[in-house]
Amino acid sequence: MIPPTASSAIPRRSGALMMVSIVLMLAGCAPTPEPTPTPTAAFASEEEAFAAAEETFQHYADATNETDLTDPSSFEPVFAWLAGDALSAARENYSQFYAAGITRSGASTFDAFTPMEYSDGTVTALVCLDISEVTLSNADGTSAVPPDRPPRQAIEVFYVSAETATRLAISSTTPTESIQCE
Repeated sequence: MIPPTASSAIPRRSGALMMVSIVLMLAGCAPTPEPTPTPTAAFASEEEAFAAAEETFQHYADATNETDLTDPSSFEPVFAWLAGDALSAARENYSQFYAAGITRSGASTFDAFTPMEYSDGTVTALVCLDISEVTLSNADGTSAVPPDRPPRQAIEVFYVSAETATRLAISSTTPTESIQCE
């Protein structure tokens, strides 16, 4: 084999540089792939977040109405719509209802949903909950409902991002005087 001379090495380098130049030019002509959007928020708009919050509350209310307080397996769909303090409180309350042999009849509904705030994947809303048709009975058949329970309750509901169909779960519910439920 004949060792390359200085003059034969130059064409090789020039050829390699030319190949790199062609590849770079062709890459410059190729279409640039669309950048993958990076979500900056859980929802595209406040309206979308508020709609998801209302839908979340509806799923929660439906699941609550479907529970059988004598069957703990029926509580799981309720728990699926809750997170944080709301989930802890619900687990404790349902456990107490079950242990005491309390039964429920009737359904709760809500007819007022007032969006308040959306920020960083969290939503706050005010809800008027109608529980006038809901009765709770002790194991002996007596009412477990306090006689002074109002038929409608105003609550502030705080939602957080979650892996649910609506991308939200209820994190807390607090009685409020911010709205009047007539």
